[in-house]
Amino acid sequence: MKELDYIVVGLGLAGMAFCEQLYGHDKKFIVVDSGGASASRVSGGVYNPVILKRYTLPWEAEKLMDIAVPYYKMLNKKLEIDAMRSLPVLRVFTSAEDQNNWFEAIDKPGLSRFLNRQLRKDPITGIKAPYHFGEVLETGRIDVPRLMDAYSASLLQTERLIREPFDHAQIQFIDDHVVYKNWKAKRIVFAEGYGLKKNPFFANLPLVGNKGEYVIIKAEKLVLDAALKSNFFIIPLGAKRYKVGATFNWQDKNNNPTSAARDEILNKLRKVITCDFEVIGQEAGVRPTTGDRRALLGTHPHYPHLALLNGLGTRGIMMAPYLAQMLYEYLENDQILPKTVDIMRFPKKFKKRV
Repeated sequence: MKELDYIVVGLGLAGMAFCEQLYGHDKKFIVVDSGGASASRVSGGVYNPVILKRYTLPWEAEKLMDIAVPYYKMLNKKLEIDAMRSLPVLRVFTSAEDQNNWFEAIDKPGLSRFLNRQLRKDPITGIKAPYHFGEVLETGRIDVPRLMDAYSASLLQTERLIREPFDHAQIQFIDDHVVYKNWKAKRIVFAEGYGLKKNPFFANLPLVGNKGEYVIIKAEKLVLDAALKSNFFIIPLGAKRYKVGATFNWQDKNNNPTSAARDEILNKLRKVITCDFEVIGQEAGVRPTTGDRRALLGTHPHYPHLALLNGLGTRGIMMAPYLAQMLYEYLENDQILPKTVDIMRFPKKFKKRV
């Protein structure tokens, strides 16, 4: 029986961020992950601190940015990869009123840090933009698949990664610890994303999930060195390739690309782009979202050895480092979780198993 401090289930953005907390505090741990498709791998990878549909800030936006950017720089250096780069985010204005809303938003608390007062009026070859662009500051892009592959390789090298599905039925509770197969640990932290719906201890929590799809195009004549936001994103990948999307589907809960999503994305794209392009790929994943748009953190009220880090939704890149730190401090140092993310805001969703 191998003794550990933690078993982490799931190696998406959330699981990876919690592992970094464990590394930083010299904790013994393993990760159990099947290596299958995940919403983290499908994400556009853009970190952007502004909700551009309404020109507002998401929850704890400034804290998220102040923690996330140094975190990803550290990982880049630690793993000796180049998976992070600064990337402007440009909002395509649809009208003069849209422009005015931008300037009104600049004077709101917090937004002045992230919204450029100077409009970008230089034309972009291949893009319709009669009302010009607004630039979001402090933005960038993470190559999430590359980062996750490098992180997985580092865990495998140190024998901390078990490549297999997690079997919840094999959890045993013995005194002040939990046993899973040949491992004895103080706690198990579940960071399974939408896979939470198959977790018998937390499945009743209101993790809704919505499916997002992207189309990958190649456009030889499109000259774009920024992520462009209209009512969707166009994200440059290099070599004249662009990631376009994403869709939001609250009914479909699988990772299979659909022709309906492809048509939706391409119909929107043709209203913005003026040059020819070809579709070279399509990706889909189910985001772990909640009805109140807040994360799910905490320990099970009847099984305190089981903890949860989930519900990061559409801003997992920004939220993962902050929430992982918050959960670690809660588990190790009794720091109180904010009620907005504590799973005990849903007390009726927990039952003791018999």
